[in-house]
Amino acid sequence: MNKSLYQALPWLVIVGMFVLWELIVYVFSIPSFFLPPPSAVFVTLWTQLGPITEHALITLYETLGGFVLATVIGTALGVALGASPLVHHSTYPMLIGFNTVPKSALVPIIVMWFGIGVVPAIITSFMISFFPIVVNVATGIATVEPELRDVLRSLGASKRVILWKVSIPRSLPYLFAALKVAITFAFVGAIVSEIIAANSGIGHLTAVASAQLEPELAFAGLLVISAMGVAMFVVMERVERKTTRRSVHGVGVVTG
Repeated sequence: MNKSLYQALPWLVIVGMFVLWELIVYVFSIPSFFLPPPSAVFVTLWTQLGPITEHALITLYETLGGFVLATVIGTALGVALGASPLVHHSTYPMLIGFNTVPKSALVPIIVMWFGIGVVPAIITSFMISFFPIVVNVATGIATVEPELRDVLRSLGASKRVILWKVSIPRSLPYLFAALKVAITFAFVGAIVSEIIAANSGIGHLTAVASAQLEPELAFAGLLVISAMGVAMFVVMERVERKTTRRSVHGVGVVTG
């Protein structure tokens, strides 16, 4: 396949999806209050760009806040779980139990503690994106072959050196696979919190628009949040390429 065509393929699929959406609404005469055509959604997005941008920036701030917390705490806990069978055995069941609790059910409790605003959205974003990072990092740390560890120990490498120079660099692909999933989960967490209890953000905007029977505005907000999610996913992919390339070159330092 031609390289330029290959690069343009995702955009062609997106444009084709919007064209199909427009045709379905037109051919089947679907009322706009039920499913507005994308042309009306884009017009609303343009005319309401200012308010939508303000709400989007708040959602982005909440999402990144929760995502950064999840990355730092999740990575640290994942390293501990993967490096220590004792920590894994004692902590993992509790993490599974916590992850099975619907985060939407916790939002009212968080609001009761911290009030309506940005903080509950950041906490919800953190909670929903935390678990994939922990699991993937722990898996990456634990997948280092026992034979390799034995060889490194025979060469005089300590457990700490093996962890920092081999286990952690080799777990980076697992970490970035989790981060690409977690950043989308973080957006979901922020939106859920905004819908349930907030006075700003895209979730609040869509909830108000739906209540006021303004589906074009609600869909415009959803398009913006989708675009932000795709953008953050692409950023994670580019950071992954650079970071994993560097880590591969640095693994051999251990045996020296």
